[in-house]
Amino acid sequence: MNAKKSSLPIVVLAGGVGAARFLRGLALVNEPRATTVIVNTGDDTTLHGLNISPDIDTVVYTLAHAIDAQRGWGLSDESWRAMDSLKKYVEVRPENSDAAPDWFNLGDKDLATHFYRTARRIEGAGASQIAAEIARAWDLEQQILPMTDDAVSTLVELAEDCIAGKAGDVISFQEYFVKYKHGVAVRSVAFDGVDSAKPNGLAQLNNAGAIVIAPSNPIVSIGPIRALPLVDETLRKNRERVVAISPIVGGRAIKGPADRMLNELGHESSALGVAKIYSKVASTLIIDSADAGLKDEIQALGMRCVVTDTMMIDTSVSAALAKTTIDAIVGRPS
Repeated sequence: MNAKKSSLPIVVLAGGVGAARFLRGLALVNEPRATTVIVNTGDDTTLHGLNISPDIDTVVYTLAHAIDAQRGWGLSDESWRAMDSLKKYVEVRPENSDAAPDWFNLGDKDLATHFYRTARRIEGAGASQIAAEIARAWDLEQQILPMTDDAVSTLVELAEDCIAGKAGDVISFQEYFVKYKHGVAVRSVAFDGVDSAKPNGLAQLNNAGAIVIAPSNPIVSIGPIRALPLVDETLRKNRERVVAISPIVGGRAIKGPADRMLNELGHESSALGVAKIYSKVASTLIIDSADAGLKDEIQALGMRCVVTDTMMIDTSVSAALAKTTIDAIVGRPS
């Protein structure tokens, strides 16, 4: 895009692929240095002794134009020799050992990020400092903030007996999402450690010209951020400057299990269902043209509703969506 970029201080609550694609478009219409990204870290895990932050890495790799576009995660032109070599140890692994897990793939180039993050954690660096260093290594101007420097883990309770366990069993989010390919029904979601965690980015939220809730899973991507102390209170206080983008189009998730998870947890899998989740903290909801028929019902909740193309099939659509999002808050026609 050739138009002059705005320089509005923007804070984006982010998690996963949808958020990363939105941020890629936002960088084309708003100065990257004016953007702060508060990223979900409830998905973080430790495997092979390595600290892994999937959502932070997806955001960084996407903004650096290094993401594997087909998968939506990991690096492009990746190789998997380390993972392939690990397989020889699976048969000798004791039954109660967690060594050599083969259900979570880490590419050879991607391993370097996890090596660096883990070494810095051992040296005593906090998550925010490490995220800033990784962002600088990839030449990013955006401020990438983990939602907290404290340990918070998203846990999923099973709704029925399945290969993952019995109904009532609790598994980690990565087991649910990757190991079992989010194909198991859930009864509840909890964020272990969230009550005592200190949130990052409250000052940025209070000083933002616009706050964007990215098109991410409302339950497990945005939910952990909102569950942190004072975050919802801060969003409510700044509600007129908060705009959310629905990740549900035509009743279906654009990517991932958000639609099924919403239904399983008692919400409506629709843009209207998303509006009900966000109505107390966001004054505006952006929905896809496919859901235009829901506009009046959404506005009846006390939200402004903007209808546009939210299917970010390329960067031009992402940029147009980002501009519409900014205009929805600052009052310029989109």
